[in-house]
Amino acid sequence: MFDSLSPSAQSDLLRGLVERSRPQPGHARPVVVFDLDGTIFDNRPRTCAILRAFGEKCVLERPDLTEKLRGLRPHHVPYLLTEAMAAIGITDDSDVAALHQHWVSCFFVDSWLHHDVALPGATQFAKACWQNGASLVYLTGRDLPNMALGSFASLRDTGFPIGVPGTSLVCKPDPATPDEHYKRDVCPEMGRVGEVIASFDNEPGNCNAFLEHFPRAASVLLATQHMPGAPALTPGVVTINDFSI
Repeated sequence: MFDSLSPSAQSDLLRGLVERSRPQPGHARPVVVFDLDGTIFDNRPRTCAILRAFGEKCVLERPDLTEKLRGLRPHHVPYLLTEAMAAIGITDDSDVAALHQHWVSCFFVDSWLHHDVALPGATQFAKACWQNGASLVYLTGRDLPNMALGSFASLRDTGFPIGVPGTSLVCKPDPATPDEHYKRDVCPEMGRVGEVIASFDNEPGNCNAFLEHFPRAASVLLATQHMPGAPALTPGVVTINDFSI
């Protein structure tokens, strides 16, 4: 775990970035970069919906499994699916394997993305930066073939600026590319949009990469979930719990 800013320091940081979003004469347009999963979206409700749907399909054959899955809630869902299953009493290897297979088939496609919910304050913060004049780049590890349309719709339906001048959604072309490798390769390209003043991500490695490429920008980690074995944060990366101001 990483130490988060106090509520007052978090508010000061976010308010300052909204103010820095105003374009200045003689300077490139400010750019704010957002990851999606675990950063501006809580995707745990998506996992819950997927697994509960599996349970409803086997209600006649496995009412015990169905009942356990009906009780699944977002707070039961850490980064690893096996831990989520253990939290509600599902430990049989064959059950866990079947659930994992079903989850993989659904989690990474457009049709389930509408279950995601915005983190507190995220929509309002993004909108304030955009209204002040910053360009917004939604840089995600979601892939272009299977998740771009659903991601666009999810951003639109939850009120984030998208589909308007000064906004863009950037997805990785190949689903097989590891997220961190993709982001490390593509994050320097964000400078083509303007002057990056801030980036937000839930993975420490991605935050470190952004600080390396844009040392004058705020690199901000969301204290939600991240991969096991994540690297230590580079000094200068700050951590917040959400986007509440």
